[in-house]
Formats: sequence, structure tokens, C-alpha cells
Amino acid sequence: MKDGTNRKDIKIGASVEVVQKNHQRTGELTLGIVSRLLTNSANHPHGIKVQLTSGIVGRVKKVIEN
Repeated sequence: MKDGTNRKDIKIGASVEVVQKNHQRTGELTLGIVSRLLTNSANHPHGIKVQLTSGIVGRVKKVIEN
């Protein structure tokens, strides 16, 4: 399992766990499928920002499967 700091590790359709902006203090993770990559840089220390198929936007903390 990979963390979500490298853009190359995250593909559209991958199962990931993200932390939403309003859950950053608690660290509550949301499971979902990636529909869009929102971070353009190759890596980001807090996780690549993605939009899930459910419409939720958050930073990837764990990549479950690619």
C-alpha cells in the first residue's frame, strides 16, 4: 500500500482513502474511487488532491489498489 504523496502512484479509478479539508484536524478518512486528479505537481507532502466519484474532494492518504 502506498501513501498519496506521489502523483504517479494514483490513477483514475483507483481505490483510495482521502482526508477532507474539514476532517484534517481529526484525520477521519473517506474511502472512494478517484475520478479526477486536482494536484498538477508530481508530488505533494500532504497528499495529492483528488475528486472522488462521489464528488468529495480530499488529499490522498492511502492508495488501496491501482
